[in-house]
Amino acid sequence: MSGFAALFYKELLRFWKVAVQTVVAPVVMALLYLLIFSHALESRIEVYPGVSYTSFLVPGLVMMSMLQNAFSNSSSSLIQSKMQGNIVFVLLPPLSYLEFFLAYLGAAILRGLIVGLGVWAVTLWYAPFQLPHPGWLLAFALLACAIMGAIGIMAGIWAEKYDQLAAFQNFLIMPLTFLSGVFYSIHTLPPFWQAVSRANPALYLIDGFRYAFVGQSDTDPWLGLLVAGACFVAISALTLMLLKSGYKLRH
Repeated sequence: MSGFAALFYKELLRFWKVAVQTVVAPVVMALLYLLIFSHALESRIEVYPGVSYTSFLVPGLVMMSMLQNAFSNSSSSLIQSKMQGNIVFVLLPPLSYLEFFLAYLGAAILRGLIVGLGVWAVTLWYAPFQLPHPGWLLAFALLACAIMGAIGIMAGIWAEKYDQLAAFQNFLIMPLTFLSGVFYSIHTLPPFWQAVSRANPALYLIDGFRYAFVGQSDTDPWLGLLVAGACFVAISALTLMLLKSGYKLRH
């Protein structure tokens, strides 16, 4: 697995060398969301009994930041390598497609977790938590970053230029993350939109992650874990098939 270690280290350095852009900027953005929405809605909304709106909002912002940054890490790395022509230096060494997948996935998970920890750290003074279910927090955080990291690899393979990747992010990833109960409970929606929301896998990730913080959620966390696990297996299998075939990489 020396090839995996080298590629993983390269991907780790790629985002860590520009940490202000890849880590600090998302943390600041999440803090701005918190300041604006909590100031506007804190005294007007109580989503769960005994849980302030700020306490409800923070887990959603942490998870949304992890989802978006895990996707961005793997997808932006691949599209940059393809556009600059240096993807050949990754493809020429005798790396298996599994090592390739695991290295990009591992770096995406790591960036997602670092950003999530950063967002959580800057919001602790604003809304301290008891964290009644730390096991759920770890499970959903890892699954969420893994799912989005795998989708990012798939998007990076498929996209041939930056605007295609931007379209993928703007028309799929952004709606999935923003319309998944980050800022609201789905029980406040009309029945039709509740049903639509339940078809969004990101809802179960954010809702299960929130359950770890406040002990309450809109959906059963076990159902969320099942949905998230199934999504990860399906997306990983498809991504590995693309890598094995060399689709848009070796052809």
